[in-house]
Amino acid sequence: MNGVNLDGKRIIVTGASTGIGAAAAEIMGSLGARVLVAARSEDKLKKVADAITKAGGEGRYLAADMASEKDIKALTEKANDLWGGVDGVFANAGMSGPAAPMPDYSLAAYDEVMNVNLKSMFILIQQVLPGMIEQGGGSIVCTGSLASKLGAPMTPAYVISKHAVLGLVRATASEVAKHNIRVNCLIPGLINTPLLEPLAEHIAGGDMDATLKILNGMVPQGRVGTPEEAGWLAAFLLSDAGQYINAQSIAADGGMLGIMRS
Repeated sequence: MNGVNLDGKRIIVTGASTGIGAAAAEIMGSLGARVLVAARSEDKLKKVADAITKAGGEGRYLAADMASEKDIKALTEKANDLWGGVDGVFANAGMSGPAAPMPDYSLAAYDEVMNVNLKSMFILIQQVLPGMIEQGGGSIVCTGSLASKLGAPMTPAYVISKHAVLGLVRATASEVAKHNIRVNCLIPGLINTPLLEPLAEHIAGGDMDATLKILNGMVPQGRVGTPEEAGWLAAFLLSDAGQYINAQSIAADGGMLGIMRS
């Protein structure tokens, strides 16, 4: 990733206690960023913040529930208190929700998934945009999914929410591109994170090794991805190296969306 530099950039990363969020935050630290990480687990966030600082950046953290408007506002206020503004946001918090057929899917589960996967991003973007407009620029990356592009059975709320994330990105970019603010959607493919655990239950009764073997066979490159491989793409999109990329959905998926596996 030659040319990717985040030196001094002020960045918020949500869903940062594990997986893609944690990996991306540490990568951003290695590129010189000041990173405020958020998730519900304070203990895990402390470790991520320490890793950011150790990598060469400045790591800060705030335990926050991304389903809570109050917590999201507290997160942006902390960034403003620390650094006087925000240059970048990686809105990565998300959940898969339960698996159930459409007629049986509960409204409570639907609301929870939509709140975490979509509403949290909407509120966070609303909070950071005025400052970005005032300072004359910024970059926002929202985590979508293969389900932003494809349907899948038994997960209606997840698929709906991830389609909507892509709509949120396009709607926002259409308004703020004139202010030099870029908004893009990162589409992770099958990435080896805790979000694969529900799949393991469904595919192989919780056997992760057996699940990974099956999933590897679904990817044109022959393996699931690592959190770091998706994290590097997030860092690139937040950096000036991606300064002419806007309103796009960009996949780190080993070819799944673009290549039919024979």
